[in-house]
Amino acid sequence: MAVKPIRLFGDPVLRTPAEPVKDFDKELRQLVKDLTDTMIDAPGAGLAAPQLGVGLRVFTYYVDDRLGHVVNPTLDLSDEQETGDEGCLSLPGLAFPTPRSVSAVAKGYNMHGEPITLEGTDLLARCVQHETDHLDGIIFIDRMDAEQRKAAMKAIREAEWFGDPAPVVKESPHRTFGKAI
Repeated sequence: MAVKPIRLFGDPVLRTPAEPVKDFDKELRQLVKDLTDTMIDAPGAGLAAPQLGVGLRVFTYYVDDRLGHVVNPTLDLSDEQETGDEGCLSLPGLAFPTPRSVSAVAKGYNMHGEPITLEGTDLLARCVQHETDHLDGIIFIDRMDAEQRKAAMKAIREAEWFGDPAPVVKESPHRTFGKAI
């Protein structure tokens, strides 16, 4: 098992847009394994490479017994939106109402460079949007209105882990539909 430390809110890597994957090689396959092992151990519904400190466009997901990954994703989102509680392994123990599209189609590649399409609604759609946001340097609280974001920032500043110079997250006490995203 290759469980890695998860970067927490405040780490600059979480605000840095990730670079497209160019080499579908052994290192990429190891990254996907590390992401998968860490996500399952946390446990979470998804995990993006920047959350492990790697600036590449890769994420894993585990929703409704569907386990997988997407490399270099692009999204097509439905116009219909819903607001639901959303958590993040990089903001452990916290969840906030966040607007998202009800359905999403992610197109990208698997770790071997083969094209894939992932279609989802509800939690899978939320997860795909959340993880792709991580690849763009966006954290889910950025999707909230100003008043909600201010309340979220207050909760973050009050969290035990905030400002920890060497954070390691092994478990998230909050689960969104059973898991943190």
